Amino acid sequence: MSNREVVVLSVGGVRFVTRASTLQRFPESRLARMLNDDDQEFKLVNGEFFVDRDGTLFSYIMDFLRTLQLSLPTDFSDYQRLQREAEFYELYPLADLLSQEHLLKPRLEILEVRFSLHKMQAFFRIFGSCSTTVETLAEQITVFTGQQSGQSWNSPFPSQKPLVPLPLERPSHHDLVFRCGTDYSAGNPFVARFVSIKPDNRKLINGTNVLGLLLDTLLKDGFRLISTRTVSSEEKVECYSFERKKKPAGLNV
Repeated sequence: MSNREVVVLSVGGVRFVTRASTLQRFPESRLARMLNDDDQEFKLVNGEFFVDRDGTLFSYIMDFLRTLQLSLPTDFSDYQRLQREAEFYELYPLADLLSQEHLLKPRLEILEVRFSLHKMQAFFRIFGSCSTTVETLAEQITVFTGQQSGQSWNSPFPSQKPLVPLPLERPSHHDLVFRCGTDYSAGNPFVARFVSIKPDNRKLINGTNVLGLLLDTLLKDGFRLISTRTVSSEEKVECYSFERKKKPAGLNV
């Protein structure tokens, strides 16, 4: 490789190594003109181009040049400073993307789990502000029905007979409903509903166990539990509220 194919930059004391073709992605930019010694702002010192600008913000600029996509951390807040840096380097496509700040900021997503016990059955209802998240949960949760051989819904041994998967109830795109436990009204042997939540392969019948697995699944998916309250003490309805910041998809040029 010739010396022109690899370029070393020192931006505010932070060192970057890249290809010349990456810096030439936008030929009208100052970074592209720098390689032709057409810009006095960039000083060539010991084979490295030095520029007195913010090195931390320049890392996002390099990522943009490499991918042609703007993808920022969830906790990023320096939109105006980064836009100013993009304008300094005359990377106007990047500056235009940063002007759409409202599309880049993470959105707060809310999810609510309602749980109630009635005799030997547990009822679940999940509400979500993002329909995509609810749809993903619906793909993870499977309800199976079958005859329970034991007399206790706490029995860890499901019936030897094949279990039949049941479709989840979807009142709307933003919620889903399911239940588990033993249905005494079906007579003897008891008809039972088991719940499985991927990636866990267990089939659970105890409502408290299902609730624990569901909450753990949400926490591992980035949700944060913000409140727990009793909606109805008579009907024993408990409500668990979660939130998470959902990072938007990267914007492409």
